[in-house]
Amino acid sequence: MEYLWLILLGLVAYTLYKRFYNPKYLKTLTQEDFIKGYRKAQLIDVREPREFDGGHILGARNIPMSQLRQRINEVRNDQPVYLYCQSGARSRQAAQMIKKKRGTDDISHLKGGFKKWSGKIKKKS
Repeated sequence: MEYLWLILLGLVAYTLYKRFYNPKYLKTLTQEDFIKGYRKAQLIDVREPREFDGGHILGARNIPMSQLRQRINEVRNDQPVYLYCQSGARSRQAAQMIKKKRGTDDISHLKGGFKKWSGKIKKKS
């Protein structure tokens, strides 16, 4: 019984580590720093289409996390990649996949995600 608790605790710790750990190739940017660079980068919103349609950063392209594996070739290697999601968890996962599948090193994501964004947004009418 004691081993079960240790295994469970280990799994919880591992899950939390994977969810919140930022690898070295991923830069976490404040909104101010994100604004400074996203116009010269590929700005990708990895939220689902209904979230994107409800409001997104002006100029962002929607490649949902659920479709990223199939659409990975849409991410270019010759430009920085700026990612965001609702809170930051999915954009971290997306960065990991982009790094692994495309070999891209210049990846940044928005600290706190779209829910913390106070800049200009566009909504689908």
